[in-house]
Amino acid sequence: MRILLVDDEVELTDPLSHVLRREGYGVDVAYDGAAGGNLATQGHYDLLILDWMLPQQTGLEICQKLRSQGDTTPVLFLTAKDTLDDRVQGLDAGADDYLIKPFELRELLARVRALLRRPATLEPTTAPSRLRVEDLELDRENQLAYRQGRSIDLSEKESQLLEYLMRHPGQLLTHQQIHEYLWGDTDQKPGSNVLAAQIRLLRRKIEAENEPPLIHTVYGRGYRFGSSSEN
Repeated sequence: MRILLVDDEVELTDPLSHVLRREGYGVDVAYDGAAGGNLATQGHYDLLILDWMLPQQTGLEICQKLRSQGDTTPVLFLTAKDTLDDRVQGLDAGADDYLIKPFELRELLARVRALLRRPATLEPTTAPSRLRVEDLELDRENQLAYRQGRSIDLSEKESQLLEYLMRHPGQLLTHQQIHEYLWGDTDQKPGSNVLAAQIRLLRRKIEAENEPPLIHTVYGRGYRFGSSSEN
């Protein structure tokens, strides 16, 4: 497995790259956004670990560019930005996970392992390509949703999340169940704030003004899907 690590903090990047190599990964390192962006588009990596704030080009911009080109390589952000809005912005750019500095090394390694084996957790491609619940339709193959005559572009993670919700209309889906579906091993899942940010981002897309809400929070437990869901 090959990993690209892009961070301008040498005191973090160098020891982290050594640890990752000791774990058996092939690791390339860049210390600015320009070099990191070039490697990311040419290196055929299995995982990108990007600092958010980088000289010349931010990690956010690198991620956005890759996603605009159809590159689905998993991206893990390392950043000191820790608000919910920051998480939403990172997820909206196409990131798969988010780790706040300072972090525990064993947690980072767990996130790396989870992201690298993520494809094994996806459902078989024989599942129906289109789902419909009430006035919302999901085109799984093209990562598009349709509601009341409008087309909604979805990221890969948004499409996976919406599919899971639509397959269980009216049911309470716990935080643990959703984490396990989206990120695999529940012992190596991202923090609860990442799921909250992903839900918030999906709501913004599928619940336009004057449209009945479809995703309902069951506080302290999880979420229900459907316009008639009860909290």
